[in-house]
Amino acid sequence: MRDRSGVPEVVLCPDGPILLRGEHVVIDEDGTEHRTSRPISAVCRCGHSATKPWCDGTHKVVVPRAQPSNGSRRGLHVVDDSD
Repeated sequence: MRDRSGVPEVVLCPDGPILLRGEHVVIDEDGTEHRTSRPISAVCRCGHSATKPWCDGTHKVVVPRAQPSNGSRRGLHVVDDSD
């Protein structure tokens, strides 16, 4: 996904979060919808954040491990809410 200027709307940070630019809805593992409220939102991929589904930086202190490229390891889904 890219915005109108060609900037990616979703960026996977190596050993870090998913960065979402613009308006999106993140559905967590319990099925709860969370709307992004910032120009750039960081979504946890390590599963250890105390503020899930948002990243709190905990991935920096846990042992890195291979993560799937689609971010679905923790049951997260990103819905394009730009329409």
